[in-house]
Amino acid sequence: MTTAPPSPSSEAKRQRLALLIAFALILVWGANFSIQKQVFSAMGPGGFLFGRYLLMPLCALILLVSVYGLRFPRVSRSEFWTLARLGFIGHFLHVGLVTYGIHWSTAFSSSVILACGPLFTLLILRAHQLERLGRWQVVGVGLACLGVLIFMAEKLMGSRWQATGGDLVLLIAASFFSYYTVLAKPVIERHGGMLTMAYATLLGSVPVVAITFPAALQVDWSALSWGIWTGFVWAVVVSAFLGWIVWGWINAVRGVARSAPLMYLMPPVAGLLAWLFAGETFSAQKITGALVSLLGVAIAQFAQVPAWPRFSSRYRNND
Repeated sequence: MTTAPPSPSSEAKRQRLALLIAFALILVWGANFSIQKQVFSAMGPGGFLFGRYLLMPLCALILLVSVYGLRFPRVSRSEFWTLARLGFIGHFLHVGLVTYGIHWSTAFSSSVILACGPLFTLLILRAHQLERLGRWQVVGVGLACLGVLIFMAEKLMGSRWQATGGDLVLLIAASFFSYYTVLAKPVIERHGGMLTMAYATLLGSVPVVAITFPAALQVDWSALSWGIWTGFVWAVVVSAFLGWIVWGWINAVRGVARSAPLMYLMPPVAGLLAWLFAGETFSAQKITGALVSLLGVAIAQFAQVPAWPRFSSRYRNND
C-alpha cells in the first residue's frame, strides 16, 4: 500500500515551518558562543569538556533506546573502528580544540573562523581526487584566506597572542570537522545520521573523559551558580545534541543546498549577541575581514564544480 504524497499546501506549510525553525536554530547557535564563554569562565574548558562528555553519552543512549529499544543495530568490526575514528576526530580533536579555541578567542571571532569549515572540506575532497576545484572555487578559497588574514591582522599587530592562538586553534578544529564530514559520509549512507552520531558520541566520549578528568578535579562543582548550570545544559543538550538532530530534519525537509546558506547568518547573529550581552566590540577592519572571508567561503562552497576529465570520458563511452 503506497502513501499519498503531501498536498502542495501542506508541503508549503512544512517548508515554512522548517525555515522558521532553522532561523530559531541559527539564533540558538549564535547565542551559544557567548554562553559558552561564560560557562568556561566558571568551570574552565577542561571541566566543561568533562561534564559535556558525561552528559552527551547519556543523551545518545536515551536516543538509541527510544528508537531501537534495548536491541541496538550491530555493526561490523571494520565499521566499529571507523566509528571509533569518527568519535576521536569529531569529539576528542574537533570539539576539544573548539572548546579551547573559543575560550582563548572571542565569540564573534570563533563564529567567523568556524564558518570557514567548508573550505577544508573542499580541499580534502580535492586531495583525495573526489572533487575538482573550478575557477570560481579557487577564487573563493583565495578570497576567504585573504579575509581571514585581514580579520586576524588586528590581533597580530596588537600582540594579542592568546586571541590569535585561539583563532589558529579554531582553524585547525574546523579542518578536523571537515575530515570528519568526509569520513562519515559512507557510514551515514549505510546506517543513517542518527545512528552514526550516537555511536561516534559514545566511542569518542571515552578518551575525552579520561584526558579531562584531572581538570574536572580542580572545579568546585558545588559552587557553580544555577545560571552556569543552565548555560552548561543549554550548550550541551539544546545547542549541541538537539540542535544537530533538528538541523538534520531541516536538511531533510528543505534539502542541504537550500539550508546551507543559512549558516552564513550565524556569525552576524553571534556578533550582535556578543555586542549586546558580552560587551564585545568590532573595528571596521574586523568587520571587513569577516565579510570578505564569508563571501569567499560562499563562492567556494556554491560555485559549480566541473567533472574530472576521466569521469566525463567514461560516461561518454557508456552512452
